[in-house]
Amino acid sequence: MTLLSRRGLLVAGGATLGLAACGNGVGSNGAAKIDARVDATRDYMIRNFPSTQQLLDKSVGVLYMPLMTEAGFGVGGAFGRGALRINNVTVDYYSAASASFGFQIGAQQYAHALFFMTEKALADFRHADGWELGADARYALPDHGAAIGTDTTTTLAPVVVQVFGQSGLIVGASLAGTKYTRILP
Repeated sequence: MTLLSRRGLLVAGGATLGLAACGNGVGSNGAAKIDARVDATRDYMIRNFPSTQQLLDKSVGVLYMPLMTEAGFGVGGAFGRGALRINNVTVDYYSAASASFGFQIGAQQYAHALFFMTEKALADFRHADGWELGADARYALPDHGAAIGTDTTTTLAPVVVQVFGQSGLIVGASLAGTKYTRILP
């Protein structure tokens, strides 16, 4: 009886591992979907915020996160997937996960782009085992459909983040951090 239980357990474990390997992303069209969303996001950003072209021209790489979904009620979180492009060519895919805590309620979706303005900032991002967005980034939020400003403060920052395309409503004040992790879509 014990021998059958052990065999059954081994067969079930092997079957589980085999099925888990089917969802690893290799051979799927996940990369094509992300690239299509990134293209649409880049085009939307340039069309609606023309001065971002200056950031694109000066940056050494851009991480596009075409769709971030965020929700919170006291404790919140956000998740999205995107692509890192150098010279407008995708070199890696990333997921972004964010957690927040504070007085907040609601849900929203948005896109954002991280413009790496220095080779060092890009290298630090690519060689890190997961990267948290921190104090070395400068946020640029478009006002009422206007283009973001690219003054000397923004262009001298190692990383410039532009958040755009918000829909939904989330209100409150919270502390948040975002972690970017390389993925195989």
